[in-house]
Amino acid sequence: VIVGASNAVNLTDGLDGLAIVPVMIAAACFGLITYFVGNAVYAPYLGITFIQGTGELSVLCGALIGAGIGFLWFNAPPAMVFMGDTGSLAMGAGLGAIAVIVKHELVLVVIGGLFVLETVSVMI
Repeated sequence: VIVGASNAVNLTDGLDGLAIVPVMIAAACFGLITYFVGNAVYAPYLGITFIQGTGELSVLCGALIGAGIGFLWFNAPPAMVFMGDTGSLAMGAGLGAIAVIVKHELVLVVIGGLFVLETVSVMI
């Protein structure tokens, strides 16, 4: 899951940093998921499995969103920052790792549907 998500985000990024907004959207969704999965009150109420300690991953998701906003600020024309493989592989691996930790791997496929479609189009 982690390697697949990492490569999918890398393929989506291409050369011009087009993966940052979908990554920020996925991080926002997983921020809510990690908060609810890690909360002992909300998890049983919503019918999802409570996993102790995963609520703190919402801070990581918030940091990923903040870093994406900072990247967009400096990537506005004329672009001064290039994300490249290092950034896209790390962001994809981060999303994949969060999905594995909260045991919502299939939700990553739904939330990151754009990444799945881009990967399928590259394979075709």
